[in-house]
Amino acid sequence: MFFLSYILFTCVSFANTSNIFSQANEAYKKSQFDTAVFLYDSIVKTGFETPELYFNLGNVYFKKKDIANAILNYERARKLSPGDDDINFNLQLAQTMVTDKINLLPEFFLNRWWKNFTELYSSDDWARFSISFFIAFLILTILYLFANRMWLKKISFWIGIVLLMMCLLSFSSSWYNKQSYQNHTGAIVMSPTVIIKSSPDENGTELFVIHEGTKVWVTDEVGEWLKIKIADGNNGWLKKVDIEAI
Repeated sequence: MFFLSYILFTCVSFANTSNIFSQANEAYKKSQFDTAVFLYDSIVKTGFETPELYFNLGNVYFKKKDIANAILNYERARKLSPGDDDINFNLQLAQTMVTDKINLLPEFFLNRWWKNFTELYSSDDWARFSISFFIAFLILTILYLFANRMWLKKISFWIGIVLLMMCLLSFSSSWYNKQSYQNHTGAIVMSPTVIIKSSPDENGTELFVIHEGTKVWVTDEVGEWLKIKIADGNNGWLKKVDIEAI
């Protein structure tokens, strides 16, 4: 009885969410941006997450010229679907409107290649590939064990080895993307101007200034202060209220 009630509740909740999502889309089309933000946010607050939800919310904020919130939601959409061309394009477009132009630290080419490769698909997609390759590997293993012809044994053996390697590669990619999704160190600066301090207190030396929309990574926390680093390697302290976690 409890299980049936849970299924019914889930179906009703999903139908309600879909209805609100449709209303938000209509509001966006009619340029009723404040209404669209309210409706999309109401879905987010329920814990429901999809790339489309964050992408649409990012588009609304972009139309409202709220670049920090646009980038925040594009980044959240990208975490769920890193290989989506539309998300990446809109994110890059929004980033061109950020005041800070930060030079990225050089990245080892193998790390860059691996990151770009794993971001071709989401964690769930890679997991599906891994399961599919493993099932195919099991089928070929059975064929190898019971085949009567030597040539068939050789073909099934070598193709099985390739499929097993592809299974492990897909699994590794899925795991990497999952870890990246669960990593909450990335954040976006939401305050117009933030002075980065050398220590977690108001009397710390002023190191440099960053502006809203800039992406940072949190590396430490002391009370209301967070230690952050930016893409060029510089680091320092700011208050929690100045950023929003991706």
